[in-house]
Amino acid sequence: MPVDRHSPTPLWAQILEDLRLRMAADEFSERFPGDLELVRHYGVSRQTVREAIRRLQQEGVVERVRGQGSSVRPRPLEQSLGTLYSLYRSAEAQGFVQQSVVRVLEERTDAAAAAALDCDAKDPLVYLERLRLLDGTPAVLDWSYLPARLARPLLKVDFQRTALYRELERACRVRPDSGWERMSPLLPAPAERRLLGLDPVTPTFLIERLAQAGGAPVEWRHSIVRADRFQFVSRWSSGRVGAAFEPPAELRPPRSG
Repeated sequence: MPVDRHSPTPLWAQILEDLRLRMAADEFSERFPGDLELVRHYGVSRQTVREAIRRLQQEGVVERVRGQGSSVRPRPLEQSLGTLYSLYRSAEAQGFVQQSVVRVLEERTDAAAAAALDCDAKDPLVYLERLRLLDGTPAVLDWSYLPARLARPLLKVDFQRTALYRELERACRVRPDSGWERMSPLLPAPAERRLLGLDPVTPTFLIERLAQAGGAPVEWRHSIVRADRFQFVSRWSSGRVGAAFEPPAELRPPRSG
């Protein structure tokens, strides 16, 4: 779109709108043009181009790295809070291709996980460790523990393109129906950063989850989530405005005295 120098709309705003349209058409999926390319394309000054790109940065759709130019940021996955969700189903519903690289799937013991699952410290557990990809890009690193007496059939499942809860219900006749999550900021270890393809400044969240079926714990999970790939959304109705939040017993601080 050529800029209209007679329009009351500033040149940078015209370029900004055109760049939005071009991004929506997936024109920059391979690479985002450099400043000089945009200067030549629109016939404007470099300062005007940089103002348009600065606005895209503020919107979170473009990232600019000194010495490397600009690139379009992958769109984030929107995840609702307050529900027992499946990342696989959320991703597929929003048009992402979700795949998992299974790093470990085995039977083992773990005292801390067993305690969370109300099992004896020596009880066998099914352990599943996955690197979750969205459209081929690492997004989540998962560690899940499940009681082996319930989940042993999962040891034969290929988790590359399926959901844990789907297979838990199909193969084990166990369907999670309640639970809780706790989300905290996290500074990942170097090995975890490498797996997730993180640069030194990209933030992450640690999500702890206890899933239950019929009131009994069936999964204890820890996930490291790239904060640049997710948007967590909470929705409420007028009937709940002002209601006090009562955390689950596992999250309540001990009473003094």
